[in-house]
Amino acid sequence: MTDKNETGGDSTEVKKDHGVLYIGMDLGTSRTSVSASNGVRETVYSIVGYPKDVISLKLLKKDVLYGKEAIEKRLSLKVYKPLEKGVIKTGEDADAETKANLKAARDLIGEAIRIAKPRADELVYCVIGAPAEASIHNREAIIEAAREQVDSVMLCSEPFAVAYGLDWLEDVLVIDIGAGTTDLCRMHGTMPEETDQVMFDIAGDAVDAALAKLIEETCPGAQFTVQMVKDIKERYGYVGDVTERVVVDLPVDGKPTPFDLTDQLCAACSVLIEPILDGIKKLVSTFDPEFQAKLKDRVLLAGGGSMVKGLDTAVEKAMKERFGSGKVIRIEEPIYGGSNGALKIAHDMPEDYWEQLK
Repeated sequence: MTDKNETGGDSTEVKKDHGVLYIGMDLGTSRTSVSASNGVRETVYSIVGYPKDVISLKLLKKDVLYGKEAIEKRLSLKVYKPLEKGVIKTGEDADAETKANLKAARDLIGEAIRIAKPRADELVYCVIGAPAEASIHNREAIIEAAREQVDSVMLCSEPFAVAYGLDWLEDVLVIDIGAGTTDLCRMHGTMPEETDQVMFDIAGDAVDAALAKLIEETCPGAQFTVQMVKDIKERYGYVGDVTERVVVDLPVDGKPTPFDLTDQLCAACSVLIEPILDGIKKLVSTFDPEFQAKLKDRVLLAGGGSMVKGLDTAVEKAMKERFGSGKVIRIEEPIYGGSNGALKIAHDMPEDYWEQLK
């Protein structure tokens, strides 16, 4: 696919950007964020809902709802979270559930493109962040889901996108903590290879599961949902020292009842630390010995999970104890770090890197 520069000038930038909207997308298990070349930056929960019956359709007056609205109206909807551990849920066979998740993923990507506000006369070139070790099958599923929504697409690993967006391309280790997966990637001045990346599925969802279990064990009679637990974690989650107790109201037999969840929150959020240290050890110990010290002193913490208070300090402290040194920096925009980097990749990549969709 080529774009003609009708101005007759010699500006490479004008030639490349004429009639094209570039979009960077962080397609996540919990949130999907987009950054576009027209200045739009938006995020939506990765949840898609369809009316259950004719009554819900009459009430909602929509065929499909997304994000926060789908959460709020979920009792009237058949709700899908089409991404699991950062990839589209698919089975071995094209069963009904697989088809439903693919449809929900297509609709979610379409909504993400829509909120980026492309003009009718623009081509859409989109770079989508995927987990570092996503399989070929999963990558093909993402491309298939994007097919109807964009003109050209390219996939990249989410931690690579974060590093690229910040221009940290040499001797840096990125830790991207999402909902479904935590991805680590070391950068050394080239495109990362398979051996430069580590992925595991202890991430935000694992924290939610741990917190839910602890509440169930320590708060007799408390009623809660997965969404309530997630909201508590996102508002109060921390590791390390605490300055004040965390007291949250949960219903007991219909009556709001205060529960102190301080210790439970710390314990649940701490499940992130040990796997991160294991990933750091693997990527540092297999790196060129002359550059290992530099790598340990340039660790970037990104993704929604990086917003857990004190996590950067806890990982840095543990690195110094186990590996002799370490410096951890939390990126300034965890929600948009991946999509900002993907947008920069979209601008910079030559034409032959793109997967053109017919």
